[in-house]
Amino acid sequence: MEFLQQIINGLSLGSMYALIALGYTMVYGIIKLINFAHGDIYMIGAFTGFYVTVYLNLPFLPTLLLSMLGSVIVGIIVEKVAYKPLRKSPRITLLITAIGVSLLLENLMRYFVGPNPKTFPSLIKDKTYAFGGLQISNIQMLTIVVSVVLMILLQFIVFKTKTGKAMRAASYDIEAAALMGINVDNTISFTFAIGSALAGAAGVLVALAWTTIDPYMGIMPGLKAFVAAVLGGIGVIPGALLGGVVMGMIETLSKASNVTSRLSDVIAFSILIIILLIKPAGLLGKVTREKV
Repeated sequence: MEFLQQIINGLSLGSMYALIALGYTMVYGIIKLINFAHGDIYMIGAFTGFYVTVYLNLPFLPTLLLSMLGSVIVGIIVEKVAYKPLRKSPRITLLITAIGVSLLLENLMRYFVGPNPKTFPSLIKDKTYAFGGLQISNIQMLTIVVSVVLMILLQFIVFKTKTGKAMRAASYDIEAAALMGINVDNTISFTFAIGSALAGAAGVLVALAWTTIDPYMGIMPGLKAFVAAVLGGIGVIPGALLGGVVMGMIETLSKASNVTSRLSDVIAFSILIIILLIKPAGLLGKVTREKV
């Protein structure tokens, strides 16, 4: 019974990692960029939700949507200002820029809101339901439901819309997509927008569950979500979903043990290394050969 309880907890945590990991994997799938500032977009979503709730006193759904919108705006600005001018530069230049943008966002937020953690308003009264010895809170249920709905919406956009077709074409061959008349710049911006919206939603959901937020809250979840994306297969959307759930399960199950609770992050990253040694492209990734 305890194992099943931890599975429920792991699903809740894993769904949040999956939402953030989707942004990493979508951007990498098109422009081969590891956007290390993505975890800070998640942090901005949480703070947007905080100020929307405090000053406008809005309920959960409008707060969630406005937080996603705030993250979208920041994500697009970052892409246009920091990444677009360097798109044809070496990958190491983009990688260093992404780290710089991450530090910039963290310290700008620290300057404007202060370094002290803030208590996120209680948008939803916490209730716990028992089912045959298993317990699940309404916030955990909400997290899983919202995550599933957003992932289904993402699948619809990617596979059933014209913009989604452009995204898939650009991820397959960005130069050929441009030659076929696809506006690659708009497609990349739209990809950043979707990934940022999902990260913003995760920020609000995490803030509801953990109740405190701070300017550096995106560092570790962002890193773990990146690990989840690599674990599932970077550039593969189903891989990000699977990697997020696996990462959440590993972390939750390891923390449930008194022996390994302090080593939960070590265990999670060690399992990543073992899996990548066996399957370097990730669980659902495909090995690609680069032409010389």
